[in-house]
Amino acid sequence: MTDPQPVSASDDQLSTLQDLLSRSAETHAWFEEMAKKAEPDFRHLALKFRGLHVEQCDRITAIMTALGGEPDRSGGVRAAVNRTSVSLRSLFEEIDDDMMSAVEDAEAQLLAEFDAALSSLAPSRYRDELEQMKAELVTLLSEEPGDA
Repeated sequence: MTDPQPVSASDDQLSTLQDLLSRSAETHAWFEEMAKKAEPDFRHLALKFRGLHVEQCDRITAIMTALGGEPDRSGGVRAAVNRTSVSLRSLFEEIDDDMMSAVEDAEAQLLAEFDAALSSLAPSRYRDELEQMKAELVTLLSEEPGDA
């Protein structure tokens, strides 16, 4: 039996993956609050995005750990700001399909973080998994807001 080669990443690669994880955690926090405050016709979409981001945070955390990193899932201050912004918006207007442009903007920022992480990693199963996660997000974004 041969010993498997240890897989690791450079500090720069781990930093790029942490940026992706942080942005994912921030976006998850935003959708978590949105799901609580959303109008019934929009809530299902907020729940779909929230669910995807929870799952992807878990997967990114696992990738970072496998590559020798110490992931931080807190999301930091920006996660708290994201939650607060949804709460404040819900006081003055409905959380409904009008949020789609904000959703697209937030997800575009996350897609840019995926691109940065993908470009920093050499071909591997971890890079393949990041590609898959990006594709899942693109697919969800392409769905019509009314799709269940």
